[in-house]
Amino acid sequence: MDNETSRPEAALVLMALQATLWAGAGISAFPFVLAGEPFMIGLGFASLLLAVVVVVIAIGVVRRRRRARRWALVLEWVCLGGSLLLLVAPVGANRGPVSMLTNVVLPLAVILLLRGKAMRREFGIGVTQAG
Repeated sequence: MDNETSRPEAALVLMALQATLWAGAGISAFPFVLAGEPFMIGLGFASLLLAVVVVVIAIGVVRRRRRARRWALVLEWVCLGGSLLLLVAPVGANRGPVSMLTNVVLPLAVILLLRGKAMRREFGIGVTQAG
């Protein structure tokens, strides 16, 4: 049996879930344009574009592309950092369990799946031995 891991496939599933949530947020912004808030069209298209980018990165991760892994880690760290800032800032952000799962736990899970020596080796990145 191969020593191949299925962690990239698990990351694909979580990133696809994340993309689905962003696509839903993008689509749900468009009715506000009809209600007289024209800037929401830009936010809706930005969310949809971000969802497409995440799907492309997730496909690269499952194909074991080094750049896709790097971009996935950068994206998830940015998402996690932004979510933590929203939790700390007194701007009225939702702090419920669903919000915590989708904004904090989901990016953290992808980060934990894609980091480490085994994953660097899986993606063909040289791992140096200390000593």
